[in-house]
Amino acid sequence: MAETVDLQTPVVGAGLVVAIGLLVYGRVVSETVVGIDAAVGATWVLAATFAALAAIHASVGQYDLTLGHGGGAVGWLLVLLGSTGPHVALGLVLLVLSGGYIAIRTRRRRDDGSKEPSAGR
Repeated sequence: MAETVDLQTPVVGAGLVVAIGLLVYGRVVSETVVGIDAAVGATWVLAATFAALAAIHASVGQYDLTLGHGGGAVGWLLVLLGSTGPHVALGLVLLVLSGGYIAIRTRRRRDDGSKEPSAGR
């Protein structure tokens, strides 16, 4: 039986801790972190987290989740780099669609009893 390492949980956890840390720092200490607005920095961390998750899923052949997390990363980039309202709106729509897709695929994997480990293991 091959042992697998579940990297999704630590990557999401680390990304959220850093993003929340930036937001707290921005609220309590200073609005900027090395010249970058704390909220913008936190959003960049979330975009990087989605991109890292897409790469991890691609490396193990889970291309459905690669698509979902990659779409989320592109959505965050459109929100961050969008120069017009429609760009930002497209990014938000992409985030919602990607999040829904990830939720559905993850739920189906767990319902089908696939090799996907549950959060408690």
